[in-house]
Amino acid sequence: MTTAPLLLAAQSVVGAAAPATGLASYAWLLIAVPLLSSGLLLVAGRASDTWGHWLGLLAALFDACLGIGILCQVLSLDAGERTMGVDLWHWFGSGSLSVDAGLRVDPLSLTFVTLVTFVGFLIHLYSVAYMEHDRDRRRFFAYLNLFVAAMLTLVLGSSYVVLFVGWEGVGLASYLLIGFWNTADAEDPQAAQAKSRENATAAKKAFIMNRVGDVGLLLAMMAMVSQVGSVAFDQVLPAAQSGSVSTGWLTAMGFFLLLAACGKSAQFPLQAWLGDAMAGPTPVSALIHAATMVTAGVYLMVRSGAIFEGAPDAQLAVAIIGTITLVLGAVIGSAKDDMKKVLAASTMSQIGYMMLGAGLGPIGYAFAIFHLLTHGFFKAQLFLGAGSVMHAMSDQVDMRRFGDLKRVMKVTWITMGIAWLAILGVPPFSGFWSKDKIIEAAFVGDGAKPWILGTIALLAAGLTAFYMSRLFFMIFHGKARWTTERDVEGPVHPHESGPLMTIPLIVLSVFSIGLGGVLSINSAFVTWLEPVTGHAEHGEPVLPAGVVMGLTLALVIVGVLVAWAMYVRNDVPTVVQPSNVLVEAARRDVYQDPINEAVAMRPGQGLVIAAGASDHYVVDGAVEGLAKGAAGLGSVLRRTENGFVRSYAGYMLGGTVLALIAVLASRF
Repeated sequence: MTTAPLLLAAQSVVGAAAPATGLASYAWLLIAVPLLSSGLLLVAGRASDTWGHWLGLLAALFDACLGIGILCQVLSLDAGERTMGVDLWHWFGSGSLSVDAGLRVDPLSLTFVTLVTFVGFLIHLYSVAYMEHDRDRRRFFAYLNLFVAAMLTLVLGSSYVVLFVGWEGVGLASYLLIGFWNTADAEDPQAAQAKSRENATAAKKAFIMNRVGDVGLLLAMMAMVSQVGSVAFDQVLPAAQSGSVSTGWLTAMGFFLLLAACGKSAQFPLQAWLGDAMAGPTPVSALIHAATMVTAGVYLMVRSGAIFEGAPDAQLAVAIIGTITLVLGAVIGSAKDDMKKVLAASTMSQIGYMMLGAGLGPIGYAFAIFHLLTHGFFKAQLFLGAGSVMHAMSDQVDMRRFGDLKRVMKVTWITMGIAWLAILGVPPFSGFWSKDKIIEAAFVGDGAKPWILGTIALLAAGLTAFYMSRLFFMIFHGKARWTTERDVEGPVHPHESGPLMTIPLIVLSVFSIGLGGVLSINSAFVTWLEPVTGHAEHGEPVLPAGVVMGLTLALVIVGVLVAWAMYVRNDVPTVVQPSNVLVEAARRDVYQDPINEAVAMRPGQGLVIAAGASDHYVVDGAVEGLAKGAAGLGSVLRRTENGFVRSYAGYMLGGTVLALIAVLASRF
């Protein structure tokens, strides 16, 4: 890792895109093909059970090939020619507002296209074997294709409205996939019904919490229309950069966008859904955490860089939220015994690092996306490795019942070991080149800010080393805590997974080892993103880069050694042991659900009850009172209409007398 000065002052590059040519003009096929495949699989129904998964895999392969082809084309162009647009159709308009459906192909969107399509293809390939015996495998692949199509719509859209379509699409796909196993098993209906209800609840929780964040994106677009009269990137972002939008409005837009990112990327305080999202099949977890959904918030922050550069308060809030979340995720991950939930907490923490980078402004944009890219490969590898372990251990996820699996799962052990070293940031693995750059960037600036943000990010690196080493050691090292006899979850006969599951792990290992180093040569990745993030001058962190690197590696080593001492040298208990207040809080996700219920759900329920009472007693009471009054008056008047002439003559006489009295009274 070079200790060269960090990039400092830059300004996001925004403006109109030239018409796309060559393969880039067919970028719409990246969305259309998986979307068509998803539709066909859903319409075909059971008739496609024998070949539907292959159609889904073929669509993913097509996207990977086309995505790489477009990437090669753009790489061959000069930096100034690397931003292109694909106009599709005029969508709608109202007054001066005109919204077109179009795509934007530039280095930022192509980075995501490459990650989503390539990692997505490997996850599809892995899923062919992982879901082999599932009765709804065809439907599963339909949802996977929908997920990929929605994420590509999100990152390729040329406006916030098109982005919003993909944004809602990944929310829908995640809901369908997290709750995929929502039907009971006939063999054990009681237990299966409880599990299916739990899965359905997890899916609803993710869906609803994301809707809270979506309100932020809608409000941001309303503010854009109000101040700029457009939601297109090449209109909104130049207006924000030119100063034609006031700082107050830019700040409002920035906070609205941050709310949206918190929901989609599981950042504080909207992070509670992420752990429960593990209810879906493991390939879903890999797709959500590595290449789609949770990365969307980081994309939104970097794409909207011009807005945040004009709103320093909102930009600082992004960095603060990222810092809080990276610590929160690390603390939770240190106490969980569920293997997948540890990895979920790890994703929360690593996305926190990316949000911290994005909140540092131009200095951190490229580093945030760099870490997002490398993280996508080694996090997919970790989740797919976890799926391989589950496959070997009768779907168990409790690490307390594992141990010494390296003896029977050599390929999974080696590949997960590579991903473990990558996320720790051990040189020369990928995480060393990306995460450490964010930590260094956090130390750049004036006043107390760099010391606070940088120190927290530095210490969290040591905590990351602890909880990820804890996971790795509890699964593969120490004494075997499983038996070949019938276990609590069923008979356990650990074995290595088949080629369709191990080959993706091996391919991902190559990128976990070398991707970061290759992209760091001559700052290649930073230069690649310059057409979007802008060229930057150099600046020095308050601590020399070499010192930051040394401290980071020292803390990583300490974290590994502590985990080794606790979980390899000592026996690991197979049941939950009472512990201190902090550990108990971490085991319960730092009481996220009770806090959300107390702050949001209970007051909301109270408001609904109050509104219901008001509706019943005030609105309904007034309406019913008027109705009863009219009915009563009608009943009285009805009695005067009796058909007798003498009654009518009396009415006339009474009326005449009243009229005479009125005339006489007016004269006196």
